[in-house]
Order: sequence, then structure tokens, then C-alpha cells
Amino acid sequence: MLHVRLPDGTVHDCPPAARVAEALTTVTAVASGKKARQPIAAVLDGKTVGLDAPLPAEGTVELEPLYAGDPRALPVMRHSAAHIMARAVMRLFDGVELAFGPTVGEGFYYDMRAARPITDDDLPAIEAEMKRIIEADEAFERVEVPRAKAVEIVRDLEQPLKVEHIETGLAEHPSLSFYRQGEFVDLCRGPHVPSPGCIGAFKLTSIAGAYWKGDANNAQLQRLYGTAWFTQADLDAHLAALEEARKRDHRVLGKQLDLFTTSPLVGSGLVLWMPKGATVRATLESFVRDELAARGYEPVYTPHIGKVDLYKISGHYPYYADSQFKPIVMSDDEQYLLKPMNCPHHTMIYKARPRSYKDLPLRLAEFGTVYRYEQSGELGGMTRVRGFTQDDAHIFCMPEQVEQEVEGCIDFTLKVLESLSFDNFRVRLGFRDPKSDKYVGPPERWAEAEAAIERVARRMNLPGCEPEPGEAAFYGPKIDFVINDSLGREWQLGTVQLDYNLPSAERFDLEYIGADNAKHQPVMIHRAPLGSMERFVGVLIEHFAGAFPLWLAPEQVRVIPVSEKSEAYARQVKARLEAAGLRTGLDLAAEKLGAKIRTAQLDLIPMMVVCGPRDEAAGTVSLRDRVDGDLGAMSLDAAIERLRDENARRAVRHKPKPLSLPSASAAAGGEDY
Repeated sequence: MLHVRLPDGTVHDCPPAARVAEALTTVTAVASGKKARQPIAAVLDGKTVGLDAPLPAEGTVELEPLYAGDPRALPVMRHSAAHIMARAVMRLFDGVELAFGPTVGEGFYYDMRAARPITDDDLPAIEAEMKRIIEADEAFERVEVPRAKAVEIVRDLEQPLKVEHIETGLAEHPSLSFYRQGEFVDLCRGPHVPSPGCIGAFKLTSIAGAYWKGDANNAQLQRLYGTAWFTQADLDAHLAALEEARKRDHRVLGKQLDLFTTSPLVGSGLVLWMPKGATVRATLESFVRDELAARGYEPVYTPHIGKVDLYKISGHYPYYADSQFKPIVMSDDEQYLLKPMNCPHHTMIYKARPRSYKDLPLRLAEFGTVYRYEQSGELGGMTRVRGFTQDDAHIFCMPEQVEQEVEGCIDFTLKVLESLSFDNFRVRLGFRDPKSDKYVGPPERWAEAEAAIERVARRMNLPGCEPEPGEAAFYGPKIDFVINDSLGREWQLGTVQLDYNLPSAERFDLEYIGADNAKHQPVMIHRAPLGSMERFVGVLIEHFAGAFPLWLAPEQVRVIPVSEKSEAYARQVKARLEAAGLRTGLDLAAEKLGAKIRTAQLDLIPMMVVCGPRDEAAGTVSLRDRVDGDLGAMSLDAAIERLRDENARRAVRHKPKPLSLPSASAAAGGEDY
């Protein structure tokens, strides 16, 4: 006999060999005594499944119905929407070959190719056909067949990509499942909602290029993106967020605000910092350098290339060979790499002379530029580049100093996030996946390192702190700071990594002489509060929508004379502000005061200083805030003191207002094989 335990703790008997739908019909009717609301999916022993999922013949299972409106059911619904989109495309276009159609983020996509390329102009027609399919509400039917029969089916359907995938990628599967809906049949694991009528509101959002199985050497496909929500209100809120994201796109704002540029002649993924953007970066670097000095770090510089042998010892080569530029072969056959990491170079600085326990902890810091060979399709503005600078540091310490040093690194990162209004974040503990062979070093070292960072993270009451196997670096576990920006998106920025392996005898064989006059191996901590300067600034641009707080803005103050008569006094005011360390502009355009103020606001200048003839006579100015407007007249000395204080405190008076978004689930949805 099969026993089904519901979320309320009650246990009900169920017929053997039942499916989820039958079990839920039986137990919910018993539990409620009346006709129950119809679920669209379920959670079976912790896994999201469709209502067509089979149950065991006996034993006890945990079963929870999922209804429309439950965020955990969203991915299942979205995968069903992906199939409906593919069905609509096949009705409208000839020669359509399907690839994969999974859920992703807050939506779904399907990779495909058609005899005639699909364009943005085709999306309304595809949406209209999807609506007709949803209105017809034909059920999704799961069919499971032997693998040989599956090949025969996809060959009859004239789906060569599916044929190839079954023959080359699914050899270990003795049987495969399809989902049929009307004339549409597609290879798929599921799960799906019972029928299209479960889909609330949807929208096709964009078309992009893709490669079959993500390999640039394979066939080029088109990727159709869409999103689906339970209600039109949720969809509207999501589309509003997307529109806001487009307005805040750092690639657009970066050009409008003259912060950075790229050039095809320089090369893809290589950022050129314009003077204003360089000012933002330099301000961040100055902030970090001041903190480094206060916390006992010593500055170092290392070259942009290194011998391949260095990275072979560290393990970066060949482990990450695919993401590195090809070696540079010299005339004497020595091979060099564009530096993919700073840490091997810092180990050589440590090893340059004998070290004593009295020298430890040794904290070495560098704004080091590294290079990664990212695929062209993965490049994006400043957030995915081929050359970037890390606010990198490596701490060499004794084992008994590890937890104190990790705590200091976390405190450093928290201060950086607080200064930039990133107050919504979680901490991810990246641990080793015991099933993977990519990690170096013995398991006992890993256990010691993982236990240490988890103790520190929990002692400091950091949000999250759940271990995630498989997220570690190949040489050690790490603490990643995953922030939510004002658009509700997650970014992994700061990181602290604990490393017992690179200093080991098997790697760089680092040593120090202990108090017992014997040789010991130090522990290495990798940390970067900002991560990549390029990526961090790209995220900042979008987080603040280009409206940086006073301390970070490339032009902090703009002096605006009321008329030509006050230009001389305006120049004096500008000189005083600059002498006080404030980055100051001056608007001498032959325009009325209102037009100058509007220009300053469009340029996102945090503060305006307005001065006229009466101000000159009294030694005053009028302060005007970009957001709060007129702050009133005050003496020039008082205005300077106010601005200097806000700048010195690195205050963020106008924090970005988070968008109110509908809830979404990170749970896996249905997927193709």
C-alpha cells in the first residue's frame, strides 16, 4: 500500500501504481471533504514534478500540490510556454528544426532554426498563434518509448538536431520521453502543466543568436526569448522592470555620460576608460587603497605576462586552458601567457626571500590587470570582458591566524558594500563537489578549509551562509558576496577564498620558520572586495542609473552663475571648491538659469552651486540638490564645509529605490534532454 503524507502532516492511503494527479484527487478530496482546487504541478519528496509523474507502488511519500500563483510552479509553467512557442513557430514557418527549450531566470527560450530567419517583426504573429493554442487548451500528454523508437520518431519528424542529440548525447538512456500536444510532438523530460490553459500571461521579449550545444564550431541557431507569469499584473510589473533595465543599461549610459567606450580596432571585450569613467574608477581605487593602508596591506606590482610554467605549477594551466589566450612562443621556444590570475605572481613575491612567523600575516595588494579569452558571444559592455583589473590581494598567514584574517577580509568587503548602498545581499559558501575531479589537494585539507570559512561566516551572522557544493575554486573553498541591485538582479561581486593548496609542497612549496625554528607551510587567502573594476563599475552604473552619489560622481558640483555679471564670482567659487578637494564644473553658457539647471540635472550632477550679484556682495551661494532641489542660501564657507563633509563620509543620501517585482522562483522547471 502507498501512503501519501500531505504538508499538514496527515497521511492518506492511495491506490498502487497511481500517478500524482490520481493521488492528489484522492487525498485532497478526503482531506477537504469537497471538490478541491485543481493543482498544476506538485512537489514529490522535495522534487518538482508534473501531475503525470508516477508514484511508487508502496511506501510513504511526501506530496504537496502546487497551484497557480505559487512561485514554485512558475518554472514548470514557463517550460510549457516554451513548447507552445515552438509549436506556434512550426505552424507559421517552414523547415523549423528545434534544439533545446529550457527555463532561464524569469523566463524561457527555445533554440531553433527555420528556412527563413525569424525577425522581431515576426514576434506579434507568433504571440497571436500562441494565444490560439492556449485557448484550444489541448492537454500535454507524456509518452515514454525505448531509445531506438525515439530516434525513429524524431527522424520521422524531420528534426536532425534531435536525432544527433539522441545518437551522440543520450546513449546512456534506455528510454526517452516525449510530450505530445495536438500535432506537436517534442522530445522532453518534463515536467509540464496539465494543459496550456494553466498559463496566465506571457510575452515574447527578444531574439538572439546561439550555437548548437553552445559550441561556436556547431550550427548557428536563433534563440527566441519569452517570459510568462500567472497574472497580467505580474507580467506588466516584469516588463516595466525590463524597460527600466534598458534605460539603465550601462552600455547606453556609459556612452551618454561619456564614461567609457570600446573600439573594434582595439578589440572586442577591451574597455577604454574615458576621463569621467576613469575618475569614477580612480575614486574607487583611492577608497580601496586608503582602506588597504589602514589594514596593513603592502602594495605590489606584477607584469602582465608570465611563463606558462608558472601557471602549470599553480594549476591554472591547463585547468582553464579554454578561457586563456594562447601562449606566446618566444624565439628560444619559451612560452608566455597573458596573465590570467595575479595569485601565482604574488606567491613568487612571498618566495623571494626567507620568511619568519614574525613576518606573518603578510598582506600583498595589487590592482592587477588579467586577461581571459571569453567567447565573442559572451562579451557584454563592461560586465563580461577579456581584459580587466582586479582589486586583488593575497594574505599569507599561519594556520592559527586564518579565521581572524578571513574575518578582516569580510569586514573590508562589508564596508565597501555599505559605502555603495548595496545593503541587499547574501553570502554563498562555495564548497568542493566530492564527485568532481577538478579540485586539487587532499580531502582533509578541504574539510579543514571549509569548516574554517563556515565558522567565520556564521559567527559574523552573514545572510545566507548555505554551503553550495561545486562552487569552490579548484584550489580552495570561498565566500562569495552575491548582491541584489536596485533592479532586483543578482551579481557576484566580492570574494574571499581560502587556499591550503597553492602554498603546498606539491605546488609552490611556500615556507616560513616558526617559533619552534622549524619549517612550516603558510595558508593563502585570496580576496577582492570589488572583484573586477570593469564589472563593478558597470553594475554601479545600472544600480544608480548613472546618478552616482556625491563622493563617487566624476563631476561632484557644478557652479552656475545667474548671468554674465556673476561669471567672475563664479570662477572664484569654483576655485574655492576645487581647493577644498571637490571635482567642480562651471557652466558659462549663454542660457537662462532654468536651462542651466535642467542641463545639470540631465548630466546627473549631484550638487549645483548657484551664484548671482547679491551672493557676491554677501559672500554667499545657493545650494541646489539634484533630487531635493533648492537647499537655500548660505555662506560659501558653510556650503564648502557641507559638501566636504558629505564627500568625506562617502554618504549615499539618495539610495536607489528598488523596483517592486513579482515573486519568482529559482527552482528548476521542465527541460529538454
